Amino acid sequence: MPVPWFLLSLALGPSPMVLSLERLMGPQDTANCSLGLSCHLWDGDVLCLPGNIEPAPGPVLVPTRLQTELVLRCHQETDCNLCVRVAVHLAATGKSLKMRSNLEEQLTQSLKSLRMPLSRPKSCSPSRPTLLPAVSCWRCKCPLPSCSLGSVTFDCFEAALGAEVQIWSYTQPRYQKELNFIQQLPDCRGLEVQDSIQSCWALPWLNVSADGEDVQLVLDVSEEQHFGLSLYWNQVQGPTKPWWHRNLTGPQTITLNHTDLVPCLCIQVWPLEPDSVRTSICPFKNDTRAHRNLWRAARLQLLPPRGWRLVAPCSLPAAEAALCWQAPGRGSCQPLVPPLPRENVTVNEALEFPLLEGHPNLCVQVSSGEKLQLQECLWSDSLGPLKDDMLLVETRGPQDNRSICALEPSGCTPLLSRASTRAARLGEQLLQDLQSGQCLQLWDNDLGALWACPMDKYIHQRWALVWLACLLFAAVLFLLLLLKKDHVKGWLRLLKEDVYSGAAARGRAALLLYSADDAGFERLVGTLASALCQLPLRVAVDLWSRRELSAQGSLAWFHAQRLQILQEGGMVILLFSPGAVALCQEWLQDGTSAAPGAHRPHDAFAASLSCVLPDFLQGRAPGRYIGAYFEGLLHPDAVPALFRAVPVLALPSQLPDFLRTLQEPGAARPGWLLNRAERVSRALQPALDSCLLPPGAQETGLEMAPEAGDRT
Repeated sequence: MPVPWFLLSLALGPSPMVLSLERLMGPQDTANCSLGLSCHLWDGDVLCLPGNIEPAPGPVLVPTRLQTELVLRCHQETDCNLCVRVAVHLAATGKSLKMRSNLEEQLTQSLKSLRMPLSRPKSCSPSRPTLLPAVSCWRCKCPLPSCSLGSVTFDCFEAALGAEVQIWSYTQPRYQKELNFIQQLPDCRGLEVQDSIQSCWALPWLNVSADGEDVQLVLDVSEEQHFGLSLYWNQVQGPTKPWWHRNLTGPQTITLNHTDLVPCLCIQVWPLEPDSVRTSICPFKNDTRAHRNLWRAARLQLLPPRGWRLVAPCSLPAAEAALCWQAPGRGSCQPLVPPLPRENVTVNEALEFPLLEGHPNLCVQVSSGEKLQLQECLWSDSLGPLKDDMLLVETRGPQDNRSICALEPSGCTPLLSRASTRAARLGEQLLQDLQSGQCLQLWDNDLGALWACPMDKYIHQRWALVWLACLLFAAVLFLLLLLKKDHVKGWLRLLKEDVYSGAAARGRAALLLYSADDAGFERLVGTLASALCQLPLRVAVDLWSRRELSAQGSLAWFHAQRLQILQEGGMVILLFSPGAVALCQEWLQDGTSAAPGAHRPHDAFAASLSCVLPDFLQGRAPGRYIGAYFEGLLHPDAVPALFRAVPVLALPSQLPDFLRTLQEPGAARPGWLLNRAERVSRALQPALDSCLLPPGAQETGLEMAPEAGDRT
């Protein structure tokens, strides 16, 4: 029987279980064989790498199964290391022959511990010394082509605490596909013998417990011990993404808001000592709330010209995406499957739309199973609001047969049908528009095409007479009022004033972003938001939306508010303070989110920077953002230069310019604007004076404006 070389290899990678382990005394490796086989260790200097699979020339021994067991290798009673015992079960295979008694055929097994999986060149080359157990078959009788002969056990591979060990086994030359096995190793938390492993002695112990809806991280550490604590997102693809890190002194209890939990959120703790062991746990993998929060934090991102990706902190298994058509004011978004395909989605991976052109009514739906989880109209920012266009679906068949229907809430209506729908009534006109090139082609292949046809002209024709009648009625009413101008002169003056104020505010919304430096600054922000609402402006601020923040999470709430306000033509107000400037500088220096402090890991301003900074870096901020700061609380030069791409105004001295920027162009008279600015300044001054008082005197300052809910 040919003599194959038999290779086991290990690769270490991260994981945890409570175990009571067998102890092996002494540093020597050993090999033991089952009855019918004999083996001994060779000390060699050979590294065998697998080649291509070759046919067996005769009866050969091959590995059929791998079995592992954790043991402790101890040099002294309290000086042990974790070790992996490997048992390889062997069988004979090959041509149909009898293996006779005393037939001495040898199978050599090389076992080697590596830190990375082996590559696959077709050679055996010298390497550092390794242990080679030789296996001999001395009592082998069985009918071929295959039968089990026994096993060989090797003690043992030393491995790191908390590691994941990958084991490969194959012969050289290789007669079959290699075996592989993954062994999960516990860390110090999963062992009953922590006193025997010196690296576990100084390790901080971490427990995760529930406190109502929130989660507490309790670290059982002595008062003098210094340790590091890191919260990170353990992503399937790419490196781990840090979220929160602190160097602390024990003991400590850290509280996390339940809205910050996601399945891949992991916790790592270690003593601040050289070469210390780090313990990692990921306790939220199966948490229902964490999975809900993950979908709330997910968002879709457009990558011009036709690319897009799904951005989320963790992977989303079984996520599928499809395009849909959202008609303005006509119910839910209608999927375009078929004719367009449904695609599997990988988080943070760029994908391409199968489109020729973009359109604001085209939206992306992401679902998990049968449940719709996420929907966004990605072109709404760049191409404007939804249009009243009709989507025509062209289906092509054999022999140049084709049919065209219009997508409506009731289904796809054939254009030349007698149905009582808008598309059926305008069927002939829509066909003429399509043939004359007035429709925009969105998609095209051998099976069909999609066309977007504008409907504005048909709406104008239908309502032209109505508008004319309304204008005539208004002219007659105006003439009647002129006849009695003495009686209505005062009323017209009031009406004119109201028209200016209403036109200036009703059409404009604003999102106010700030960093909650302290309670006094929050009172000042509440006063400013209340004063702006009196203009009136429609102001959204997280101070009035605590319930929505708790339900949705900071990032999801901000993303929804920003998208809605920018779609309506509103503005985002960045209110700079020392805390806000510090967060911005951390972002700009590190290129990654600096997590909020231990007591406010869900701060809305820090969460918003992931969307705000790209707008400034890519030149999309002018016309959408305005900056402001309070005089006396922040020096003008402290605002980072990046944000000076938009006006950054001092309050209250530059309130007229601030209010003028917030109004629709041409909506307010100068006199009216100065009057409103004076009102806002008077409302702000007491709260601003309270913030400028020494810390001890602030306790007697103004009470914070009541949270009356979201005033948008």
